Amino acid sequence: MSRARPNQSDITGVILAGGRGRRMGGIDKGLAPFAGRPLIEWVMDALAPQVGSLIISANRNQETYAGYGVAVISDLDAGFNGPLAGMRSAMRAARTDWILTVPCDGPFLPSDLASRLIDAMMAADAHAAAATYGERIQPVYALLPVALERELSDDLAAGTHKVADWIIRQRPALADFSEQPNAFANINSPADAEKMAPDAAGTARSRR
Repeated sequence: MSRARPNQSDITGVILAGGRGRRMGGIDKGLAPFAGRPLIEWVMDALAPQVGSLIISANRNQETYAGYGVAVISDLDAGFNGPLAGMRSAMRAARTDWILTVPCDGPFLPSDLASRLIDAMMAADAHAAAATYGERIQPVYALLPVALERELSDDLAAGTHKVADWIIRQRPALADFSEQPNAFANINSPADAEKMAPDAAGTARSRR
């Protein structure tokens, strides 16, 4: 079944910042410093030009995130229930037919993420798309229809919490970003931040 190609304005970008940040000592990873700026700012700068609007999914520091001038939502259920819970809340909150989800801790987000996910989805006549790096799927980098919200709600209620398993069940089209070595590098510790900081200057220059 063919479907209309989503336009930029049809997509809400969703930055998933609702985790516990255990490996970062429990701090809010979206607000953790990286190369002189909070991680959330790196992700926002890369994602905003690709979508019609932005949502930040956060379970704490909501006022701080709201200071960036975008909508801030939280999980519908109490606690830290993982990326799927953030995706479900975003599907319910979005005013578009599609959401494009990304994590808050990936400062080198591809500038062509949306377009290549759309291309892959249209080529495969699929109803969703996810990024891969070679053979490894990157399930939180996903283009999803908000029409999946009811199914996702039911799956969460049934105990599904592994985002990769759920995304794979949707049989998404896959877009491979193997030519971008840092595309899905994420900051899980202060050591990661220190190690990857030298690459940040070049990334910032390339986006000016």
